[in-house]
Amino acid sequence: MTNRTSYITALLLLINLLCKGQKAVDNIFQHGVIYTIDNSFKIAEAFAVDKGKIVAVGSNDEILKSYISTSIIDLKGKPVYPGFIDAHCHFYNYGLGLYNANLTGTKSFQEVIDIIVKHAKEHPAEWVLGRGWDQNAWAVKEFPDKEILDSLFPHTPVFLTRIDGHASIANQEALDRARINILTDILGGVIVKKKMDNGLSRLTGVLVDNAVDLVKKVIPPPNKKEQEQALLKAEENCFEVGLTTVDDAGLDKQVIDLIDEMQKNNTLKMRVYAMVSATKENMEYYFKTGKYKTDKLNVRSVKLYGDGALGSRGACLLAPYKDKPEQQGFLLQTPDYYKDIIKRCYEHGFQVNTHCIGDSAVRIILHSYAKQLKGKNDLRWRIEHAQVVNKDDFDLFGRYSVIPSVQPTHATSDMYWAEDRLGKERLKGAYAYQQLLQQNHFIADGSDFPVESINPLFGFYAGIVRKDQKDYPKDGFQIENKLSRQEALKGMTIWAAFSNFEENEKGSIEPGKFADFVILDQDIMKIDEKELYKVKVYQTYVAGFLVYPQPNPNYKK
Repeated sequence: MTNRTSYITALLLLINLLCKGQKAVDNIFQHGVIYTIDNSFKIAEAFAVDKGKIVAVGSNDEILKSYISTSIIDLKGKPVYPGFIDAHCHFYNYGLGLYNANLTGTKSFQEVIDIIVKHAKEHPAEWVLGRGWDQNAWAVKEFPDKEILDSLFPHTPVFLTRIDGHASIANQEALDRARINILTDILGGVIVKKKMDNGLSRLTGVLVDNAVDLVKKVIPPPNKKEQEQALLKAEENCFEVGLTTVDDAGLDKQVIDLIDEMQKNNTLKMRVYAMVSATKENMEYYFKTGKYKTDKLNVRSVKLYGDGALGSRGACLLAPYKDKPEQQGFLLQTPDYYKDIIKRCYEHGFQVNTHCIGDSAVRIILHSYAKQLKGKNDLRWRIEHAQVVNKDDFDLFGRYSVIPSVQPTHATSDMYWAEDRLGKERLKGAYAYQQLLQQNHFIADGSDFPVESINPLFGFYAGIVRKDQKDYPKDGFQIENKLSRQEALKGMTIWAAFSNFEENEKGSIEPGKFADFVILDQDIMKIDEKELYKVKVYQTYVAGFLVYPQPNPNYKK
């Protein structure tokens, strides 16, 4: 049969079926186990897609009776879920970091050195950049010192960021370019010094929180081509793990404009909820022009930083650190700064999303929110991380309808040393996802990648099992705060969509919503919980378009 004959036959069949009242659609997916995540958590067998949106969901017979398509996909019993949403990540910076030295998982500072020496030889550049070291994973759990970096790279600036992004180590050349010396001081940051035998102090090269930015701002920015490559590579990796929407927690207008441009010319298919970094320039522009929304881009929130991270002791606590009684962490800005900018966001109709790790930061920001929110509301302001919460402050989330935006893998990454920082009693209010969930009866789940893996199923596993991937600890870490499978799945689909004001367009497989969905090789709602993190993505779709495993033709390896 010729191609022309086949086409005519298919066309005649389509006309015949249309005469029977069936509607033509782009695609029909059938014979699946489809978790719709609708209000009743219904499981369906089939759904129809047309023009990038879901038009009907039901049984195989129901869909085939009402719809016809030249593209009918047999799911062969595979499980289907709404496209996964990462409610807090750093999509753009993750992409940029893929071209730098990867220091994640290093077991000593010497291993860090070995990696960057090799990286510098293989990828010569003006700066040697890397990210991912964590002194808490080393035998000597202390911040490193720049001396060996100075000897190996006397004329090349080196800048290595800690896993959490809230601390770094720079060699002397990098410090010199940033004009940092022994007298330099900065609000909301620490320039770590070491006392010598002669009583004088010297710089160790370690910078914490706002001090990190002193060096970052003198590093040459990537050009547009490099930015585009970073976004496309990040997209490729995210599609591979089933992510179809990412909440990028802190972007400048220039990057947001680039994302918009790439989405509009269809080179970038990832949907992005962009939190605007709270710079003066960004605020002046967006407060003047207002919120911005397309099918792929949502700009309606401002990202603030309340404090630093627990691992680098920059998290602002109500009482001193147990393992460093002379330290208590700090706010990154003054309390008046937060009150002022939160008030301005409220007046201009922008959602506020604030990074808060320590219980003091959580309390201060919640009370600053309260002055504007007054009581129950639908403004959906968020506390990003909500990592350590005082027992007296949990109810503030419910009282003011504040959304806890959490990252379940943080609990299983930090559990080895978190008690050292906080002590037993204060630890009870840390990583308390179930307790936070009870305040408003939903939470938003993310990963904070590249701090953690981009794989949302790692967070799904961590939230439910509260163990690492070696099955430690035996009974789970603070297991009373585990999430059910249904709660964990909602946290990275419909609840995450709600936290973005996008619940009417994504987060569930229902008529009228974008056809963003993921097909897995195993059913995460049924298999043994020990196997959850091993599950792989079979296919990922955005707007009914297959984006994985089909390679993105716009990305050149």
